[in-house]
Amino acid sequence: MKVADGFWLSKRGYDVRYASQAYKVSATENAIHVLATPYTVENRGQTLGGPNLEITYSSTVKDTIKVHITHYRGGLDNSPEFELNEDPNFKPEITVTDTMATLVSGNTKVEIKIGDDWEVKFYYKDKYLTGGAWRSTSYITENQFHANARMDLQQDDQFFNYPIDKRTAYLREQLKSDIGECFYGFGEKFTPFVKNGQNVEIWNSDGGTCSDQSYKNIPFYISSKSYGVFVNSSDKVSFEVNSDTVSKVTFTVPGEELEYFVIGGENLEDVLVNYTALTGKPSLPPAYTFGLWLSTSFTTQYDEETINSFIDGMAERKIPLQVFHFDCFWMKEYEWMNFEWDTDQFPDPPAMLKRLHEKGLEVCCWINSYVGQQSKLFDIGKEKGYFIKNPDGSVFQTDFWQPGMAIVDFTNPEACEWYKGLLKTLFEMGVNNIKTDFGERIPTNVVYHNGADPIKMHNYYTYLYNKCVFEALEDYFGKDKACLFARSATVGGQKFPVHWGGDCYAEYSAMAETVRGGLSLCSSGFGFFSHDMGGFEATAPADVYKRWCAFGLMSTHSRLHGSTSYRVPWNFDEESCDVLRHYTVLKGRMMPYLWSQANKTHKTGVPMMRSMVIAFSEDTACKYLDAQYMLGDNLLIAPVMNEEGVVEFYVPKNGTWTDVQSGKKYEGGNYYTEKCDYFQMPIIARPNSIVVYGNFDAEGSMNVLYDYLDSAEAVIYGLEDGNCAEAVVYDSESNVLTTIKAAREGNKIVVAYDATDKSFKVTCEGKTVEAAAGTTGVVIEL
Repeated sequence: MKVADGFWLSKRGYDVRYASQAYKVSATENAIHVLATPYTVENRGQTLGGPNLEITYSSTVKDTIKVHITHYRGGLDNSPEFELNEDPNFKPEITVTDTMATLVSGNTKVEIKIGDDWEVKFYYKDKYLTGGAWRSTSYITENQFHANARMDLQQDDQFFNYPIDKRTAYLREQLKSDIGECFYGFGEKFTPFVKNGQNVEIWNSDGGTCSDQSYKNIPFYISSKSYGVFVNSSDKVSFEVNSDTVSKVTFTVPGEELEYFVIGGENLEDVLVNYTALTGKPSLPPAYTFGLWLSTSFTTQYDEETINSFIDGMAERKIPLQVFHFDCFWMKEYEWMNFEWDTDQFPDPPAMLKRLHEKGLEVCCWINSYVGQQSKLFDIGKEKGYFIKNPDGSVFQTDFWQPGMAIVDFTNPEACEWYKGLLKTLFEMGVNNIKTDFGERIPTNVVYHNGADPIKMHNYYTYLYNKCVFEALEDYFGKDKACLFARSATVGGQKFPVHWGGDCYAEYSAMAETVRGGLSLCSSGFGFFSHDMGGFEATAPADVYKRWCAFGLMSTHSRLHGSTSYRVPWNFDEESCDVLRHYTVLKGRMMPYLWSQANKTHKTGVPMMRSMVIAFSEDTACKYLDAQYMLGDNLLIAPVMNEEGVVEFYVPKNGTWTDVQSGKKYEGGNYYTEKCDYFQMPIIARPNSIVVYGNFDAEGSMNVLYDYLDSAEAVIYGLEDGNCAEAVVYDSESNVLTTIKAAREGNKIVVAYDATDKSFKVTCEGKTVEAAAGTTGVVIEL
């Protein structure tokens, strides 16, 4: 929301009043309370007007500073609230002098100047992070003439994009940015990865991957200076990132209150650890979900014979397949959602699902939270009050998507239980994963069961939807056995993985959009990310398909899915089968490493797929990289995204990196250009690291659930003299099998590990030794 008209003026129709003086400052044992006036009060007469702002600085989680700004406190208490892990008994250190009030939480602190000039500064240790001074914190009002004109423009847009918002008051904060400082995050954003210069609207939309709209909007950003800012509001938060005022990040919320958190950390990984401590750690998807998924695609024709031809075709070509997904038309047209199979296409669903499981496959089904009027569930939901309603009490309906569809109201506990019961019937048949599609097109001129503010529910709705389905899976299958394939999300959605990138086009530009979207999402607290390999819309040339398969298999989760055409590789060319097999087998071999990294993501909140700047916060070159990423701690992935097969990438400073396929060495701190065939996408191991490869038998069961230690190979990469490396190996149930530690002493590599009843190999610089069962260490002489 741009309000400034240059430096001195505000746009016509807006009145802006800034906090100018900390007129009154008081402290309790866990908070600092400030009464901020819009001018310096010099006499009693000046106390007779406002607007004053009541600002509270506190901390409820270590290394976070919570700022709550209020103009009027008399509003309705009907806002949906993010589920935050706050400790009301947490006590920060507070000191107040005549000139300064200071609050310290861990290594993060805020200083509020007491006196005539408004100034607030945030620090991590002694490093200045950001802050506000003159013309920063402000209360904004919009005159009615201007508001009416704005609402007239919104009339035709209210359902699909933006609300008709009759509110005319806003609170705004502006935080300073430094020269060369870069900003990232805000959820899944397909725009340039570095968000400087952009205007970001936090409003979930079904807009594909080619615009500034996005399915997963998160009011949280991180800075290259290693801090984060989280605005605690499900409303339509507007961010101007060095765009309204080019030296500041501005954020604005409608209404009379604004709350945000400044989150410190030693580096960006540490910031995300602290952010997810507040908003929730990513849950751990089952190990099998890291294998290859194959879909029916969307509007294609398919029945049991069709899907069997796909599954058997993959097996005949020795392409390991783990999960088969049924998209929308597993149900009869016009009847979504009725949770009943189309028996014209699938005459005996339980028997069919049993046969799929006997082939070693898991099963996923598509759902959404809408119920079409032709569904037998519509009348039940209407009678029981399970749907969102219009202000007059009637059921909200629309013809967009499913004709006459209603929307399930997840603020109604009975509706949630009803929906979970419908899901349970699928689980009992043999479905064990759910694709939770949609959840973005949520109307705002409606009424919810619990009376929640409908505008603020627009973004929040997806949280309740995905939470309901995830809980149903956990209730039936158990903890760490639930997996969604979700499209929409808001704050806290990382607790319900996995999320995929939505409707991308089958071309290289969309592939690059997908990389940026995934990196932005994983900069916003989400640990796992997937996308439609080969693109969703249209049909990719074989060239794009093969490159996308390489990228997709080196993502945390890998699914082949399309819109109007199938995504089986033989529909493209025979080499596509070879490429898909190559990277699927490679990912299967990497499962000991990948599964260890997934467990780390679950425990810490550091994303498994992460941008280079998150992994290497101190390397300036990494600040701007948006076409490569780290998969876990130790593997750099550089997707090839052009017909020429040329890829440019940067290898971070310090040490010698190694391509895990070719063995080629790369000295850190340099840019490289490679021309790659379809089997040689750069996958480059970090120096001083260990990557464990399992004995994945593609000729046998072709299942990613296997013994991750027996006959495995622990490869030590670029271990420098005097340095150490470590790897933890888990079984598929997340029990630690062993911890491998390597240390280099000149030309000698000393390897220690926990004794087990399994044997494995250890390799360094081409030399391999056997780590026999029952032993606790080996030495490699180079």
